[in-house]
Amino acid sequence: MTLGHIFSVALEVLAVFGVITSTVYSLMVAWAVLRFRRRAASAGTRDFQPPVSVIKAVHGDEPDLEEHLTSFFQQDYPEYEILFCARHADDLGLAAARRAASRFPHVPARILTCGEPQWPNARTFSMETMRREARYPILVASDSDVSVAPDYLTSVVAPLIDPNVGMVTCLYRGVTRHGLWAQLEAMGMSVEMTSGVLVAEMLEGMHFALGPSMVMRKSTIEKIGGFEPVAHYYAEDFVLGNRTAAAGETVVLSTYIIEHHILNDKFKKSIAHQQGWSTSTRFSRPMGHFGEVLTFAVPFGLLAAAVFGAAGHLAPGLALLTFTLLDRVLLCMLVAGCVVHDRAAFRKAWLYPLRDFMGFCFWVRSYFSSRKLRNRGDLYELLPQGKLRKLVE
Repeated sequence: MTLGHIFSVALEVLAVFGVITSTVYSLMVAWAVLRFRRRAASAGTRDFQPPVSVIKAVHGDEPDLEEHLTSFFQQDYPEYEILFCARHADDLGLAAARRAASRFPHVPARILTCGEPQWPNARTFSMETMRREARYPILVASDSDVSVAPDYLTSVVAPLIDPNVGMVTCLYRGVTRHGLWAQLEAMGMSVEMTSGVLVAEMLEGMHFALGPSMVMRKSTIEKIGGFEPVAHYYAEDFVLGNRTAAAGETVVLSTYIIEHHILNDKFKKSIAHQQGWSTSTRFSRPMGHFGEVLTFAVPFGLLAAAVFGAAGHLAPGLALLTFTLLDRVLLCMLVAGCVVHDRAAFRKAWLYPLRDFMGFCFWVRSYFSSRKLRNRGDLYELLPQGKLRKLVE
């Protein structure tokens, strides 16, 4: 047996192994979806409606920003306030907030400024400013590119009726009106992200949070030392949830789905944003990120078609490739249709195999790409454990 033959057999084994692991992962996602659906169907009472403070950090203008902010003024909720914070009073994001607030004078709203951030993660600096100014003991933090329905607050606050719950977080569907690359990024949010979260929650419970929507008790944040301890991390949402769980309080994954709007409609910006998150995950969760390669299907299907074809056995190679393509289409339809209710992703599920392959490419490049990334116009360097260092340009 020649060295070349041994190498060919090894690639065939790797291809088949990858098809098996990705299929097992899809089955795990299916089971996790079933659990999630059952929990959503048996959701308890929503009569728990304590007063809450909605805190939103903004930075500059964004497409449809005023519309997104307006959705938070339209809540069917008895008592809440909204706090907005940016670095400077003339920030365009605050201008949009003022316009939205002026249309809903019955909803208490306050505009705050924090100056140039003193911490590497600028969002946490704004959140700390708002935490100190908030009137109510429950904080609802959400990104500026998020929009919600009128029942959002009632739904996400409900789990806090249990005094052991310290944080509630939400899944989200990616929303875009733009072209192919924005649609693929949205699919990554709706399907790839959701699949990973559901499986993680099923296997080990929620020990992290998702930044687009986080409901927290003030007492919980005080218990973990405020927002400053997480201000040195890129994925501060993940660390906030992790520290909340480590402090002995429960993190709950809500069955409520929010809308996360895609801001990157150009190829270069979209790819850079997705690559940045993949690279940051490599530093934040190195072991989990390494194992993520076994969840991708299409790369192993392509490998199977290539190596089996080269060995003169094209039929089984094409069969494995076809199987992986079908696997990803069905996975997209399942998650998009039954969990995040993403009609666009459901209709274009045939595109998801391409997103699966892109995810694999981001994973590979995360081990070779630069540690530098740009967020909200600022340049940072990723450090071990997912920490940040702001760079001076």
